[in-house]
Amino acid sequence: MISQIKKYSLAIVFALFVIASFIFNYNPGLDIFNKFSDFLLTMLKFLPAVFILIGLFETWVDREIIEKHLGEESNLIAYGWSILLAGTTVGGLYIAFPIAYAIYKTGASLRIVFTYVGAAAVARIPMTLFEASFVGLKFTLIRLLTTIPLIIISSILLEKYLEGKGFQVQSPEEN
Repeated sequence: MISQIKKYSLAIVFALFVIASFIFNYNPGLDIFNKFSDFLLTMLKFLPAVFILIGLFETWVDREIIEKHLGEESNLIAYGWSILLAGTTVGGLYIAFPIAYAIYKTGASLRIVFTYVGAAAVARIPMTLFEASFVGLKFTLIRLLTTIPLIIISSILLEKYLEGKGFQVQSPEEN
């Protein structure tokens, strides 16, 4: 019982805070609850479709194809594939992480997965177009031409570091 309370302590504190905000009409707490509920509804709209697509991806795409194009023996084109996939990811990082796990599980190397997550954070097409409309195309291109190589370099270094430490990705069932 105590371990369950510890496990969900953050959610319990949040729920108590929201209840207190409603009782005492505490506006910042009500705003936090409204933003949380909006975000939750957005996630609930996207996630079922994403998980269905991930399931289809895992079923339809052969492991050999992923290993050939995104695996340990892949070449520089793998980074291009990873960045292209990340650019078309809709919904933010809460969609990108399940996709990253799916491509890793089907044979992609860690460096390609890290490149995908990094590129999904900074180079999604809708976000990039929105940015270009505000700060200009020149700034956006300079930012992309700077961040993409840094993401690739950091992905390679992070993979080497983690492999040196004997890191293994755990499946969600193991946690």
